[in-house]
Amino acid sequence: MKYLFTATFLILFVSCKENAPKPLTAQEIVDKSIEVSGGQLYKTHSTGFAFRDKTYYSKNENGKIVLDRVSDLDSVIIRDVKNGNDFERYVNDSLVTVPDSMAVRYANSVNSVHYFARLPYGLNDGAVNKELLGKETIGGKEYYKIKVTFDQQGGGDDFDDTYLYWFDIESFKVDYLAYDFHVNGGGQRFRKAYNERYVNGIRFVDYENYKPKSEGSDILEIGQLFDKGELELLSKIELIDIQVE
Repeated sequence: MKYLFTATFLILFVSCKENAPKPLTAQEIVDKSIEVSGGQLYKTHSTGFAFRDKTYYSKNENGKIVLDRVSDLDSVIIRDVKNGNDFERYVNDSLVTVPDSMAVRYANSVNSVHYFARLPYGLNDGAVNKELLGKETIGGKEYYKIKVTFDQQGGGDDFDDTYLYWFDIESFKVDYLAYDFHVNGGGQRFRKAYNERYVNGIRFVDYENYKPKSEGSDILEIGQLFDKGELELLSKIELIDIQVE
């Protein structure tokens, strides 16, 4: 009887182990997040929104995503266009020459605003490396925590920055993100998403933008610093007049 019980237990244990769901990978989590946030609509729909004193547009032209930023300065309208690796600036519809160093700076600025507005879509770009760090609890809620780094080739001027994303384990939406940076003296930022809304099927959020109160903290610990009240609010990042066509 003893041996029969042991054999039955082992069979049930092995069966349960075989039928247990496999842990999700970082790629699977990101794919699910993109799907619930807009999926293929990111590729097929044009978007526009206002952020602070500028207007931003993204559109698909012959399979390429073209990013625009328009600044209206009294009687002067400046339009910055990032098309792949190319950058152009127009002043009152006339193409102007921009020094290479400034062109890179302007292009990065345009790309940065669009990148955060379109998250998590950009997390499947070719230069992105994703690593699942496990689960972490913030605000009493459990999240998948994913670390993102970039290849130097195709990763932009800030390829050596480290990003973190926290995905709701049930909805797979990004509720928090953080990153470190090395320009202008370097630092760390932590963003909390709020004001979620869907416009024609694409998810948009605003962010509360935080930084650590003390220098020298580990970027991997910034979620827990937020939970302990050890970050200070710097600003709010709010998108208005959103259009999706």
